[in-house]
Amino acid sequence: MINPLAQGLNETLKGSVVDALMSDMGKRLYFPNGIISQGGEAAKDAKFANGTIGMAVANGTPIELDSYKKSMPNFNPRETVAYAKTAGNPDLRKMWKEKIIEKNPSLKDKNFSLPILVPGLTAVLSYVCDLFIDEDKPLLAADPCWDNYELICSARRGSEFHQFKCFENGKFNIADLEAKMKADAEKYGSVRVILNFPQNPSGYSPTKSEAKEIVRIVKEIAESGKKVLVLSDDAYFGLNYEDDIEPQSLFAYLADLHENVLAIKADGPTKEDFAWGFRAGFVTFASKNLTDSQYTALTTKFMAAIRSSVSCSSTPSQSLVMHALTDPAHEAQKKELKKMLQVRYDAVRKFVDTHESKVLEVLPFNSGYFMSFHVKTGNAEDIRKKLLAEEGIGIIQIDQNTLRVAFSSIDEDKIDSVYSSIYKIAESM
Repeated sequence: MINPLAQGLNETLKGSVVDALMSDMGKRLYFPNGIISQGGEAAKDAKFANGTIGMAVANGTPIELDSYKKSMPNFNPRETVAYAKTAGNPDLRKMWKEKIIEKNPSLKDKNFSLPILVPGLTAVLSYVCDLFIDEDKPLLAADPCWDNYELICSARRGSEFHQFKCFENGKFNIADLEAKMKADAEKYGSVRVILNFPQNPSGYSPTKSEAKEIVRIVKEIAESGKKVLVLSDDAYFGLNYEDDIEPQSLFAYLADLHENVLAIKADGPTKEDFAWGFRAGFVTFASKNLTDSQYTALTTKFMAAIRSSVSCSSTPSQSLVMHALTDPAHEAQKKELKKMLQVRYDAVRKFVDTHESKVLEVLPFNSGYFMSFHVKTGNAEDIRKKLLAEEGIGIIQIDQNTLRVAFSSIDEDKIDSVYSSIYKIAESM
């Protein structure tokens, strides 16, 4: 039985691309008129006393222990120990939307939702799958890809997990992406694809011409009458090391591409602002002709996914991000760290371009934190274990044919030694 509140949201979304793409769980989700919503009303109108939210308050301010306060002396209690709003701090959400437009100028005059904050980008992916993935609504991703995609899609949502071959002949495989997207669209009447750039594990981002081809594919499928959901996982956004890379997120081009396209952007300060442990991620929605009331309904359903799982995100993390984004030195400091990663990238690039291996094939890479090898003969796990045991070097086995190296975490003066050892061990297997 669907709750009347869910029915109301479904009615608002009726006939939209969101309605056509939603999972059974997405249809069932609603935000209860309970503690949170009643507390929100009281926050506006309870002038004498507010007994709605389970916080200890004195003189209108949350109580804060000195043991916490001394570690964050410049923050007030509302920035540290108070509960956060379900969708995140409203000021931070507005600020992040401005940052998205600043980094993706094509979005300047386009209509898209206010970003919603969740505890990390993994939560974004999980909640998006809650809303749009189920047994007869598969997710398409690259091969190789981050292992959490399949875990969320298959283990949590019970859905098929489809993949396209990410690279062919040393280039991004536009042809297989197109074939797999069109095959899913034909079979299911819709397609749901996650595109992660810079990609984990390969560290690849599309060139400007490749980005145009991806947009073309999405548009052709949409124009054929099929619904298309494109989730842009922009976790490592902006960490580009070559000049021909498309500088904007695909979300910027898909936001108003066609009424049959639902564009979703997952991003946050976790990677691109070097704040890994903050667990602060954002999700943003866009589709041509979606009304403000439909954006509100979709946001409400997403809030229901948050409310029914973690309730809300961490307040201190949000406060720290807000303060950092308003710090005049923030962008300059980010640039310095990006320069450090560029130096490491250049060192890795120089090594792999001047060394050959009968066992290892370098997958295309030009951005992000990683690069990967395709293991042509033997098993990637055997190489990983021997490298760790004999050389004391840790890398990741993504699958039996893929090894990932996070050069982001290797000091520049160790890069040649690390890669020499990788090649030596691989050749000895």
